[in-house]
Amino acid sequence: MRRIDELAQALATGQTSSRALIEESLARIADPNGEGARTFIKVQSEAARASADTMDALRKVGRAPSRYAGIPIALKDLFDIAGEPTPAGSRVLAEGPDAKANAPVVARMMAAGFVPVGRVNMTEFAFSGLGINPHYGTPTSPWDRASSRIPGGSSSGTAVAVADQMAAAGLGTDTGGSCRIPAAFCGVVGYKPTARRVPITGVLPLAPSLDSVGPLAPSVACCAAIDAILAGEEPVSPLQPAPLSGLRLAVPSNMVLEGVDATVAAAFERALSSISASGARITEVNFPTFEAAASVNARGGFAASEAYAWHRQLLATQGSLYDPRIRVRISRGEHMSSADYIDLVQARGRLIEEFDRATAPYDALLMPTVPIIAPPITELDDERHYNSVNMLILRNTALGNFFDRCSISIPCHRSGEAPVGLMLVGETMGDARLFGIAASIEAVVANR
Repeated sequence: MRRIDELAQALATGQTSSRALIEESLARIADPNGEGARTFIKVQSEAARASADTMDALRKVGRAPSRYAGIPIALKDLFDIAGEPTPAGSRVLAEGPDAKANAPVVARMMAAGFVPVGRVNMTEFAFSGLGINPHYGTPTSPWDRASSRIPGGSSSGTAVAVADQMAAAGLGTDTGGSCRIPAAFCGVVGYKPTARRVPITGVLPLAPSLDSVGPLAPSVACCAAIDAILAGEEPVSPLQPAPLSGLRLAVPSNMVLEGVDATVAAAFERALSSISASGARITEVNFPTFEAAASVNARGGFAASEAYAWHRQLLATQGSLYDPRIRVRISRGEHMSSADYIDLVQARGRLIEEFDRATAPYDALLMPTVPIIAPPITELDDERHYNSVNMLILRNTALGNFFDRCSISIPCHRSGEAPVGLMLVGETMGDARLFGIAASIEAVVANR
């Protein structure tokens, strides 16, 4: 995978053109032997070509809107694009009203000159970490394609598009891990920002209390640049890694390592050894707030309650068009009372304060992004197994959303092995610091 800074340099020196990059992306999407048909719900080929030609013309006269102008990106199917419906991976909204304007995050990417090549697949309404979609098909993880393994969700199409170089990078959303889980299963980097930094206006919601918008891309530096654009900030290039020597890193000793399979355990231990050998101080720490968070979310949490509030009218009139597994999960929110919701809000505030105190001595937390490698899609046909695996793969990542933290997943597997993600969790609003730490860790754990 080529990093966006490499593509920007090639564009600046004339080694390539925006039109050439777009044609390469479109050819990969159209490859009948590839995953394009399951990855892209809509390909915007003519608009992408026209935008690329515009970026090439602007670059020739020194007026490219940014160094990234002309680089192809993929957009998850829940972002508003002016003049198009926003289906969010569903059939229910496939013929819905056209969006009147681009979502602010889409507008910011386009203002920087990035070129959307299409809308990519996702779990219907973003309500699962598996990435399975019965309406549009399920794109498979790039590893062991013969076994047709899940891509992770809900930003499944974004991860596969990046991994297969159908786009240089892409936008996803993360409510309980939906950028980081598919990044881990597909061997790319996925970032969840501190939610308040990036606007979610024009993004079809799952749970606004937890929703965030983040990038999936080949490297930490790619994600840092795109995150800055999404947040309305100026990208820092090159990204400055933070020295690992003397860093204080915590590995939770409770919950997050339960049920870890042998492949993930081996990759995680190798990563910790490499980080420690580079001078960081790693300490195992018990965080009782993890179990407390699981307890207060037992009735469905923000995802079920807030999703049901948004979907209840659609469920009443078009519920039969939903994926039944998604419909059941949303419907859990019907049984939460207003008192339950108020209790949840208050408990979250209290637990965030406790967690902030407990993590104050550390620069970041380290844990496996997902405790297992991607299972084959056919293993999840049974609804009970589908639900149990979904809860397992969401368990670690969802902590970052509940505790309002920034978090990143970095590949830490050896070349040729099943993709495994190493997750770092930083402080609330500590995004810049986390990117610096992640860049240093990426350098010592990637493909080792």
